[in-house]
Amino acid sequence: MSGIERVTAPPADPPPPSDPPDEPWLEELTPREIVAELDKYIIGQDNAKKAVAIALRNRWRRQRVEDELRDEILPGNLILIGPTGVGKTEIARRLARLAGAPFIKIEASKFTEVGYVGRDVDAMIRDLVDVSINMVRAEREDDVADIADQRTEERVLDLLLPPTEGPEGTHGLRSPTMPGPTAPTPSASEVAESPPSGPKIFVAGPEGVKSRADGEDQETLQGRRERTREKLRKLLKDGKLEEREVEVEVQQSPSIDGMMVPMGGSEGMDYNFTEMLQDMLPKKTKRRQVTVAEARRILFQDELDRLVDMDEVIQEALDRAEDMGIVFLDEIDKIAGERGGVGPDVSREGVQRDLLPIVEGSTVQTKYGLVRTDHILFIAAGAFHVSKPSDLIPELQGRFPIRVELTSLGEADFVRILLEPKNALLVQYAALVETEGAAITFDAAGVAEIARIASELNSRMENIGARRLQTVMTTLLEDILFGLPEALGDPIVVDEAFVREHLDAIVRDEDLRRYIL
Repeated sequence: MSGIERVTAPPADPPPPSDPPDEPWLEELTPREIVAELDKYIIGQDNAKKAVAIALRNRWRRQRVEDELRDEILPGNLILIGPTGVGKTEIARRLARLAGAPFIKIEASKFTEVGYVGRDVDAMIRDLVDVSINMVRAEREDDVADIADQRTEERVLDLLLPPTEGPEGTHGLRSPTMPGPTAPTPSASEVAESPPSGPKIFVAGPEGVKSRADGEDQETLQGRRERTREKLRKLLKDGKLEEREVEVEVQQSPSIDGMMVPMGGSEGMDYNFTEMLQDMLPKKTKRRQVTVAEARRILFQDELDRLVDMDEVIQEALDRAEDMGIVFLDEIDKIAGERGGVGPDVSREGVQRDLLPIVEGSTVQTKYGLVRTDHILFIAAGAFHVSKPSDLIPELQGRFPIRVELTSLGEADFVRILLEPKNALLVQYAALVETEGAAITFDAAGVAEIARIASELNSRMENIGARRLQTVMTTLLEDILFGLPEALGDPIVVDEAFVREHLDAIVRDEDLRRYIL
């Protein structure tokens, strides 16, 4: 324990919440490098990391295989076996972020057999497609964000300085990005035949009386408007017009509350009936009085909707879901049971029979089109305390050829979990306390005592793995977090004595321990 360093709050300037731009892409990551990336967030479980790294790299390798053989290479689905709180879900989630792949986590125990009220297994593929659509759309919106921002600025300026109607000149027409009718452009012959509009202006000077064309006044007015527009643009960029109110026209989707909707569980329908019905009904427009800040948000989203081609987004999203999608089936042990009973079991064996065609490869109807599941990677996980993997029906077992057993976590693992990951609990709590203007540090002895208490509680009560650390930390720092910001003072040092003072009484009391920790 002597090598444990003191953990303090992060620097005053926190890093941005988004991923760093230099994060390596999948094609640059070898299996060994994938494991190294997972090591930044997950402690231990080397066998599981190695298995998922190989499965992920094989997906990249498959894309480089000749077309004739590519469709024949099926993904190696995995079953992660281990108690709760050892990192099964976190491994799958971090893996999906590394791959930039559509990822969905779903509990197998929520499904029911087809024909019964509840969610059918096709719902997870529809949810995966929705995730893929949102992912691709977000990427497309990032690509055109600068153009949309420029157009939004012009439209906001049009709201602040509405176009005036004039006999000629661009200042008398609407902005090309603004909705609404525009005056028809007269032909050249009509302009030649039409008499000049407006009175003539005569100017008296040293050389006598001269007439001045009305167009010169129009040019002066137009130049004045352009200067005013540029001043407003500068004020807008400086954020000095955010609270000014303008009137915008927004579209409202019709409400379908109270309308007849098919009963029997909308989760099992092939289409999202409510969305389809809303698309069929006519849209209504409404003029709203909003601030400039709110108008910018509304108009920016409107410009994004115009710039992003949803047909292209849907096509790429479907391809990405089919070739790169990852489905994490949690609690699969809850649908496993001993076979040989009288009649099929609706909640267990029936769900397994429905899962089988999805895992082995079939076509699922979604509201965006058909999706093949042949190359979707399925990662199943379960504690298997009561049942065992062999209790699954043989056909489903064969579709999960790779089995990895995750080990339980001990006291030494808890110390590493508290200190080493980039999102370690101690760093999180130090950052929370720092927002109140206070400071907190954890010394080596205090960290070791926290890990010892968590490990002891897991051995004497239900073993919930690393989640016990969250429970212990919340109880340990409860008084400190409640007292801030009023109780500001010297930096708080969490050492061994501090931990024992706040937790010993609860750990020793059987009743308190059962309900608090």
